[in-house]
Amino acid sequence: MPSVDRATRASWLIWTTAVLVYFAAVFHRTTLGVAGLEASERFGLGPAQLGVFTVLQIGVYALMQIPTGLLVDRFGPRRVLTVAALLMGTGQVLFAVAGSYGLGLVARAVLGMGDAMTFISVIRIVAAHFPPRQYSLVVAITAALGGVGNLVATVPLTLLLGSAGWTWAFLVAGGVTAAYSVVAFLRLRDVPDDFTAPKPEPVPFRKIWPKVRQAWGVPGTRLGFWAHFSTMSTPAVIGLLWGYPYLVQAQGMSAKAASSTLGLLVIGAIVTSPIVGALFSRNPEWRMPIAGWFLAFALAGWGLLLLWPGGRVPVPVIAVVFLVLTVGGPISGVAFALARDYNPSHRQSTASGLVNVGGFLAVTVAALGVGVLLDLVEGVLSPQAAFRVAFSSCVLVLAVGGWRMLVWWRRARAAVFAAEERGEAVPVQLRRRRWDALRVA
Repeated sequence: MPSVDRATRASWLIWTTAVLVYFAAVFHRTTLGVAGLEASERFGLGPAQLGVFTVLQIGVYALMQIPTGLLVDRFGPRRVLTVAALLMGTGQVLFAVAGSYGLGLVARAVLGMGDAMTFISVIRIVAAHFPPRQYSLVVAITAALGGVGNLVATVPLTLLLGSAGWTWAFLVAGGVTAAYSVVAFLRLRDVPDDFTAPKPEPVPFRKIWPKVRQAWGVPGTRLGFWAHFSTMSTPAVIGLLWGYPYLVQAQGMSAKAASSTLGLLVIGAIVTSPIVGALFSRNPEWRMPIAGWFLAFALAGWGLLLLWPGGRVPVPVIAVVFLVLTVGGPISGVAFALARDYNPSHRQSTASGLVNVGGFLAVTVAALGVGVLLDLVEGVLSPQAAFRVAFSSCVLVLAVGGWRMLVWWRRARAAVFAAEERGEAVPVQLRRRRWDALRVA
């Protein structure tokens, strides 16, 4: 992969073309966050069946991460992003006309497959067209602009669903996305024009697993996996599906107020992403301490939501907790920086796919857990108490992810110190702490 000295106007134009595909991906991914109740009525679904929509979509996304990394390494991000836009458009059109639960599931699976191909492709574009010192910042800006897609999927989509109806709202969204695949194919470039793109050799099937295993064996990749698992999961579960029903059914908000409150998740991510990205770019040694502090504040926020007396949480408290949780999205970008820092260029997309699996695996487990628990207690407990029980799955995922992240943080630090002792160059200089001398679990 080429290493450029500075970003040019062409670099930013190519990145803009790519990031619009990611914008569409986040929009389509989060549509059920505000259309969940309409989907329940359209298909006649209970909470667990509704949760399967998101679990299937995100599950396909997670399963596709390693194949996507291999595809990007083999065919380049331009071709992969073109196919991604076609798949997302097709999936949303199918969802618009679906009259049965089965066809709806097929549509979300196709959508999840296209969605899965976007982010890794975009960050490969960033790695090829921008200098290393700008990588974390540009990835953070990418995530922030993806958050605009989430914002469009809240209040504007709610209004469109109310005026144009289910079919037309999703038909328009799907048709525009599919048409944009032509723009992506014509405008994107895998590498800058003054570089020659390396011709990757086809990887025989028997060599795919060893390549994945090599990436997984790097402590920095494992750390990235668990950092992504723990930081992005709970805000995603709220934004993708369960935040809207929670605010309407358990907290008694109107549809408009609930959509506006969910918009805080997006606005917070948009505002904090460039700040976090710039901070990580200038001070890479701060990445993991910041992630650790976020987990502590996130657990405290969940404690407020779940243990508030009476179950009806004041709107300002909900707003503050949502804003705290949303910072996890920008912070989760540390996972991709770790994959890039500690893996050679020919394995970076594969490593990025592995760390991306972490977050979406956590989302899948937490979202399914909420749906199953709601089904078990529905009609037995009040809506407030039911969501308290259901959201405990989010807290469990956060706690497990945080524990494993801390374990691999210490192991990754030990690997860095060992490399320094051997006289090898390391991507980030770390200071030894007293706890580094303790035995790694």
